[in-house]
Amino acid sequence: MRSGSVVGLLALAGVANAFYIPGTHPTNYDVGQEVPVTVNVLTPDTEGNSQTLKSLISYDYYHPSFHFCQPQGGPKRVSESLGSIIFGDRIQTSPFDVSMQTDTECYHLCTSTIPASDAKFVNDRIREDYKYNILVDGLPAARVKYDTLTETEYYSNGFELGEVIGADENGDGGVPHLNNHYEIIVEYHQIQDKYRVVGVIIQPESRAHRADPCAKTGEAVTPMILSEETDNQVDYTYSVRWQHSDTVWATRWDKYLHTSAPQIHWFSLINSAVIVAMLTALTAGTVIRALRHDFARYNALDFDSEDAMVQEDSGWKLIHGDVFRPPRRRMTLSVLLGSGAQLFFMTGATILFCALGFLSPQQRGGVGTFMVIVWTLCSFVSGYVSARTYRTLGGEAWKQNLVLTPLLVPGVVFGTFFLLNLFLVGAGSSGAVPFGTMVLIVALWFLISVPLSVAGSLLGFRQPPIAAPIKTNQIPRQIPEQVTYLKPIPSMMLAGILPFGAIFVELYFIMNSIWHHQAYYMFGFLFLCYGMMIVTCAAVTVLMSYFQLCSENYHWWWRSFFTAGATAFYIFINSLIYWATRLSFGGHNVTSSVLYLGYSLMISFLAFVLTGTIGFFSTYAFVRKIYGAIKVD
Repeated sequence: MRSGSVVGLLALAGVANAFYIPGTHPTNYDVGQEVPVTVNVLTPDTEGNSQTLKSLISYDYYHPSFHFCQPQGGPKRVSESLGSIIFGDRIQTSPFDVSMQTDTECYHLCTSTIPASDAKFVNDRIREDYKYNILVDGLPAARVKYDTLTETEYYSNGFELGEVIGADENGDGGVPHLNNHYEIIVEYHQIQDKYRVVGVIIQPESRAHRADPCAKTGEAVTPMILSEETDNQVDYTYSVRWQHSDTVWATRWDKYLHTSAPQIHWFSLINSAVIVAMLTALTAGTVIRALRHDFARYNALDFDSEDAMVQEDSGWKLIHGDVFRPPRRRMTLSVLLGSGAQLFFMTGATILFCALGFLSPQQRGGVGTFMVIVWTLCSFVSGYVSARTYRTLGGEAWKQNLVLTPLLVPGVVFGTFFLLNLFLVGAGSSGAVPFGTMVLIVALWFLISVPLSVAGSLLGFRQPPIAAPIKTNQIPRQIPEQVTYLKPIPSMMLAGILPFGAIFVELYFIMNSIWHHQAYYMFGFLFLCYGMMIVTCAAVTVLMSYFQLCSENYHWWWRSFFTAGATAFYIFINSLIYWATRLSFGGHNVTSSVLYLGYSLMISFLAFVLTGTIGFFSTYAFVRKIYGAIKVD
């Protein structure tokens, strides 16, 4: 993910203007000084007009089957952040020798032997549109591409492992050509007598083996085609060319932060704003007007008269003695609400910090690391909200609540993550989280998160329960037959689609960023969409809950949670549609299918907990407000 900064939310939503991020500094080089070149994992990319992704598995650059050239003494790991490791970065040193303003016409890296069995592996990766990811001074090497919609050039991270020549319209057939020569164009900006790297472009080429790989020839270059029947000799070469640029270091990421059809973001924002405005107006107009009429009628009653006994038995006031009756499975509800509050603050803080520009693209994995830290610290909030809610609902098994709060939802997420990681390990993917990192995550969970949650729970249990404004009757009332649109499934499906409508366009760009390894930086739009999702979840849940109470159904506790949480159902359906239209794994790539389905389910589950929590507390505040404002005999 990438972050930009602006002054003001509206300007932030439209444009990302880079600036000097606190904690990051440019590196100044002298002429002839070595510029560090590192390599990252090979990742699948989208090619051509189909824009379909054929795999989700990334591979280490020095995976044995690739047989790439290695630096003297072997490659060494570059220290990475926790978020960088979790999201699959595996940065290592490289054999490339690049010095400031020192052009290299041709340099022979090595001659590598690729056996027939490994040649099939490499050819399969070429067919799946894999790309190299190389970093020069921490800046990704890229290909220059042209956006026909905006008529602008932009840099696309990475460059092709190879190219399939002669494939049909469906991408079948053809001959894979391996790119084994790289023309590296490094853009620099001069500050007095110092130089800074501000752009890296790589133009790959496929060249067959020759006696002298760097010999000049005027003939057409024969491509490097790997035979799957015999061993192959592959020469890897590169050239370096330095090019002056007026781009300053502070804005060097702007070329990489490209969004196709940016007007779609504005249309999405306007569409979401219209939905929120109409829904808020509908809620305000319907509920407030009805409530004023009800308040005036109920509070004007003389409870000593016989007419009051008749007039009182109607509407939502009729169930005042049951509306605060504690729900079933109050323990599960309290634990989910605690984790939902934790998610709420973590998501809001992450998006806000990204929108303000405090998480720089220069800091690889910074967003992921920040999310893990904030999630851990917000465990105190989770424990407090869960304990306070559970006690308010009359729960007495406080020890069980204290244990379940830090274990239930985090356990589901970690368990899913661990199982999916096993699939990555089985596939030999570099994206598999190392055992040491898993131990670190568990240590953060049990040594920091759990104690903070326990501390919050103990504080929550020491607080007095929130008293209901109306006493609860001993015997529950019978609930009359409900109309169709107020039954659980129809009402949840009807309400869940509205919050989803406020975020689905931005969700599409986020999914592109995650699955297609593209840079996402429109955090201003995301911040506004997140705010509108909150308002929409609250408004639609309050509206449906009011109709439910008017129909004399007082089981609003879980219903309010599921009503807003139904947004997650549409998020999952959207992920299935995205799978069918933008992904093409094929029957042979079972691991990618399992990974996509598993991560989609995990994301949908977290969205369910988050939106359900928003809907519950909005309804809880609404119910307390209306029942606290009426006279009860």
